[in-house]
Amino acid sequence: MKPPPFAYRRVQTAEEAVERLAQLGDDVKVLAGGQSLVPMLALRLARPRVLVDVSRVADLRFARREEGGLRIGALARHRDLQSAPVAGGHEVVARTVGLIGHEPIRTCGTFGGSLAHADPAAEWPLLAVLLDAEIVAQGPAGRRRIPAADFFLGYFTTALAADELLVETLLPRPWHGAALHEHVRRHGDFALVAAAAALDVEEDGRCAAARVALGAVDDVPLRMPAAEAVLVGTRLPDGALDEAAHVAAAAVDPPGDVHASAAYRRRLVAVLLRRALVEARDRAGAPIPELA
Repeated sequence: MKPPPFAYRRVQTAEEAVERLAQLGDDVKVLAGGQSLVPMLALRLARPRVLVDVSRVADLRFARREEGGLRIGALARHRDLQSAPVAGGHEVVARTVGLIGHEPIRTCGTFGGSLAHADPAAEWPLLAVLLDAEIVAQGPAGRRRIPAADFFLGYFTTALAADELLVETLLPRPWHGAALHEHVRRHGDFALVAAAAALDVEEDGRCAAARVALGAVDDVPLRMPAAEAVLVGTRLPDGALDEAAHVAAAAVDPPGDVHASAAYRRRLVAVLLRRALVEARDRAGAPIPELA
């Protein structure tokens, strides 16, 4: 299929992009890597009057460590993050890249574009919620920070205003161990279910803090506080990981479709989350208590 007709505007700076967005009104789409938007245009699922192309805004393509965290520009390509300065607790970012689509998508697609697209089955929105990311939007009044928990409002819907541009994201602190696991029908497909976990461990092996998040089970990535509570204060034995995984599975009400029933997705939550927790525990260096 062919896309519907639209006007095209290319910009060179974030400020110019914001100015264009403010001038053009609501019926506008921002084009970054185009890996989600272009197929939607071809299928006429998106019908913008104007495309604002920000792909040449060089200042938005970066990934650097600062303020104790990892700052990622909106135009950082997925593949850029495989070699980004993620050592020291953000290695899960580099490991996640290999789960995203295929090589052409990883080469052209952007970190910020994925967040702004807000597909609940995508990897970066899930990781943003897991790691408590702060998403920075720039509008006519300047910049504002939006916690990831408040950024995703529904399927393909975010807290960005019509005249705002997502410019960067801050992952504020590293965790001792973190992991993301997903199940796909074929490599490169969107996940039927994704599960992610992050753990901090004390010197005695007790879990000091835990984060658990799920993707593709609701219209936004979900935190699982009840599952996290099972883990904190324990030495992360297998029994605690099993319990946390089953608590999370019992708490969700995933959709069913031609690819997987709701019951199957709920079972995937338990399996994938346990795998993510085991990997996060291993990467955190938590000792596994011997059986009595």
